[in-house]
Amino acid sequence: MLNRRTLRIKIMQSLFAFEQCKEANHLLAHDLIDERFQPDLNSMQPQDKELLRKQKKVALQLFERKYKGKEIEESPDPKINEAVAEAFALFNKQVKKDQTFLLKNIILEIEKLTSLYHNVLSLLTEFADLAAAEKKVDHSQFAKHPFILAIHSHTGLKASLAKTGSMWQKHKDSVRSWFKEVIKEDDAYQEFIAAKKPTEDDQKAIMKHLVRKRILGTGPINDFFEAEDIRWAEDREIIKSLVDKTIKSFDGSQIVVQKLSLDWEDDKLFITKLFTNTIELDEQYKQLIAQNTRNWEVERLPLTDRVILEMALAEMISFPNIPVKVTINEYIELTKEYSTPKSRQFINGILDVMSKSMKDSGAIKKSGRGLIDNK
Repeated sequence: MLNRRTLRIKIMQSLFAFEQCKEANHLLAHDLIDERFQPDLNSMQPQDKELLRKQKKVALQLFERKYKGKEIEESPDPKINEAVAEAFALFNKQVKKDQTFLLKNIILEIEKLTSLYHNVLSLLTEFADLAAAEKKVDHSQFAKHPFILAIHSHTGLKASLAKTGSMWQKHKDSVRSWFKEVIKEDDAYQEFIAAKKPTEDDQKAIMKHLVRKRILGTGPINDFFEAEDIRWAEDREIIKSLVDKTIKSFDGSQIVVQKLSLDWEDDKLFITKLFTNTIELDEQYKQLIAQNTRNWEVERLPLTDRVILEMALAEMISFPNIPVKVTINEYIELTKEYSTPKSRQFINGILDVMSKSMKDSGAIKKSGRGLIDNK
C-alpha cells in the first residue's frame, strides 16, 4: 500500500528530472540566441561576423543575468533585446510544459501500480491454465488451487483487467516459457503438486513462495517487469506488499483485492502541493539553504541533496499538520537511500538549523492534533 514515503520518493525523482529538464531548456535558450546571431547566408549584403559575435556575447550575458533573477538594463541594440526576450520566453514555456508533464506523470505512474498488482495476480491464473493443460504430470493441486479459483471469480478484478487489458495477452510465449522453466522447475512447486492433502497453511505458503521468489524475486519474470516499469526497484516492494495482503486475506474461498491508497484524492493533493511548492519555493528559502551550507551557492550542491533540502523546506512550510521532526526524519531516510554516504549527517544538520531559524521567524507554523501552533 502507498505511504507518504513512497510518494516523497516519486516526487523527488520527478523533481530531479525537472531540474535536468531545466538544464536542457537553458541550453535550448542559448542555442536560440546563438542562432539569432549567425551570419545570414542568404543575404546579398556582406555580414559583419565580428559585430554578430559581440552581439551574441552581450545577449548571452543579459540572458544569464535574467535567468539568475538579477535586474538587467536593456541594450541600446533592439536586436539583442529581442533575442534575449525570445530566449527567455522559450525557456519559460518549456519549463512550464515540463512541470505540467512531470506532475501528471507522477499521478499516472502511481495509478499504473494498481494495474501491475492486478496483472501479477492474473499471472498466477495464466500459470494455472497452463498447468491444467498439462497431460504428463498431474498439476491439479495448483490448477484447482482455491486461491487461483478466487482470483478467477473475483468480479472486481475481472472488471479491472477487462478495462485496462491483461498485459499477458501480448506475452503468451513468455508466460509459457516462465511456466516451463521457472514454475515447473521449482522444488517447492513440485512438492506442493505431489502432496495429497495440503493444509490451508500449505496452500497460502506456496502462493506466497511463487510470488515472492519466482515472480517478484530474482529471475526472468522480475527482469520482464523491470523492463516494463522504469521505477520497478521501488514499485516492486509495493506490489509485493499488496499481493502479500491479498494472500493473507484469503479465507479458503474468497480474497480481498487491496486498494493502493486509502484516500487517493488526499494523496493526489499531497503530490500536487509538494511537487509544485518545491518548484516554486521562494528565493529567500534557497538563500537560507546557501547560508547554511558552508557558504556554498545552492547550485553547487549535489543535485540530489539540493532537491531533498528544497522538498523538506517546502513540506515544513506547506503542511502545518506534519511535525517538523517527522519531515526531517523522512528526508534523512531519502538521503540514506538516494544520496552519498556523507550526505545523511550533512542534511540532518542543515535541516535542523534551518527549521529552528524558520520557527523563530514564523515561516513554519504547525497546528493540529499533537502539535503546537506557532502564533
